[in-house]
Amino acid sequence: MSDLLQAVIDAHGTAKRWQEVDAIDVTFNFWGNLLDLKGFPGHFRPSVSVAAHTPRTTIQHLDRDSENRWIFTPDRVWIERPDGSVVAERDDPRSAFAGHVRDTPWDQLHLTYFLGYAVWNYLTIPFLFAEPGFATRELEPHTENGETWRRLEVTYPDHIAAHTKVQTFYFGEDFMLRRMDYITDVLGGVAAHYTYDMKTVDGITFPHFRRVVRRTPDGPLVSGPTSFALDYTDLQVRYR
Repeated sequence: MSDLLQAVIDAHGTAKRWQEVDAIDVTFNFWGNLLDLKGFPGHFRPSVSVAAHTPRTTIQHLDRDSENRWIFTPDRVWIERPDGSVVAERDDPRSAFAGHVRDTPWDQLHLTYFLGYAVWNYLTIPFLFAEPGFATRELEPHTENGETWRRLEVTYPDHIAAHTKVQTFYFGEDFMLRRMDYITDVLGGVAAHYTYDMKTVDGITFPHFRRVVRRTPDGPLVSGPTSFALDYTDLQVRYR
């Protein structure tokens, strides 16, 4: 593990404490102009449970009119009723985005996959990067808003669903996450993803607000429209 990654993990809660985590539960609001294009404008509060060490997300209250559960795993997504019967399902869900462009509409299973992998990644970063199969290297520092941020390039293993295989993460002097850069084929954009409102919950520190904007060769369009945003409430960490 690189010195930077070790410092980042220690700052967010330590590897030892993370190994004791079983799951994370959170309620969140989401919105953004890209989701508007996809037919899901957001602005309501589903509840989510993610497994800390296995890519699995269960979302409830995503459909205002039912108590169905929307479940993500990398190889399959499905929507089930409270009694466990399946409403809809899709194997190999990533392939369902092939040929999509920015304004291609989504169905409910597209949304299940996107929110499922995105929220799972967001809630397990940076501890995720110490798992087998990840490769990291420190890049040159970056200056933004009068601060110098250290940058970590992370290459994901093939079995982990994410926005893209290679992403860049920016950390402040306190080793807290400030920004993520990636290109996402799922949403069809080049993104700069900013994190705010760091709070420690039961020994683990999470950003409680996230905002994604377009990224151009001249830099992020911070004053432009919000492509995607998340804000968390009622976050709880469940230990084994």
